[in-house]
Amino acid sequence: MEQFILQNFWIIILLVVWPIPWKGWALWKAARLNDKWWFMALLVIQTLAVMDILYIYIFSKRGTLISRTKT
Repeated sequence: MEQFILQNFWIIILLVVWPIPWKGWALWKAARLNDKWWFMALLVIQTLAVMDILYIYIFSKRGTLISRTKT
């Protein structure tokens, strides 16, 4: 196991760095759309940014459509 980590160190770095921009973007969108429950879920759950990407591209669209119809 230790040898695998040493030989594939770049994979570990990628797995650590990949979720950071997605997490930031998803939290920013959730905060702007006042999605408190999504914000808390995104803050707590970390699954290689899958949940963040889904929120950005799917679930935040619902909030955007609702905001546009209210104004």
